[in-house]
Amino acid sequence: MMTTARSAESGLAGPTGDLDRYPYAEAPSADRVVAPAWEGMEQDLGRVGRRAAGNRGRGLHGQLVQQLGQMIVSGDLGADRPLVPEEIGQRFEVSRTVVRESLRVLEAKGLVSARPNVGTRVRPVSDWNLLDPDIIEWRAFGPQRDDQRRELSELRWTIEPLAARLAAGHGREEVQQRLADMVEIMGHALAQGDSITFSRADAEFHSLLIQVAGNRMLEHLSGIVSAALQVSGGPVTGCDRPNEASLVHHSRIVDALATGDGPGAEAAMRQLLTVHPEVERVVPAPREH
Repeated sequence: MMTTARSAESGLAGPTGDLDRYPYAEAPSADRVVAPAWEGMEQDLGRVGRRAAGNRGRGLHGQLVQQLGQMIVSGDLGADRPLVPEEIGQRFEVSRTVVRESLRVLEAKGLVSARPNVGTRVRPVSDWNLLDPDIIEWRAFGPQRDDQRRELSELRWTIEPLAARLAAGHGREEVQQRLADMVEIMGHALAQGDSITFSRADAEFHSLLIQVAGNRMLEHLSGIVSAALQVSGGPVTGCDRPNEASLVHHSRIVDALATGDGPGAEAAMRQLLTVHPEVERVVPAPREH
């Protein structure tokens, strides 16, 4: 079992007196020898875990990816920092295979690079795949949370109105019915104060809308929108604050799709995105014509 996961119950406070912001905290030990590459990292390693609920069901490989990825994205492991597999394995008490596979995943995300005679090193932000859902989440719950949520809002404003317009030209009844079902579920959830169910139905609505737009490049961005919905409202509800105005605009989109009204669907989506406070700071409300 990973060393960091074993000490999750410690509840240790960091150097400023605040509880560690991640669940995998480890108490410093005077008799523990830390490999040279990790010297000075004790405070950083106390913050490497993901939110506890998010780690359920993940094996050692998934946990290590999360921990190292979050450390890199948060800046705890800065650019060009060497990552020695043997030292990582010793530090987290995992096999070389787990370390190797985890570093491959991080390399695919653009976070690290492995070169002969150079080893594995952390790459600068300019090389990261910032559209990767994991990186989106790590940024959204780290020091860059405000920038990440603003950037996601701006991206949604660019993607989703176009997707709504295009989706109106693809009259698939089963898809339209599914979208209507999601709106109905959201309505029941709103009435019951069930923000989690509202969030899940909302995420499926937006993801499905992009997938049915008939544009394969847009379809690849559906995961980004889902990630944006999951992080935009914070770690508690996982969604933008549910309200009646949001529900009305979702319904307007469904109605526009049913009649093939592309401009109407686009306008309703713009209105929907403007309902959310973080988007309202980015773009002005649509003009009335």
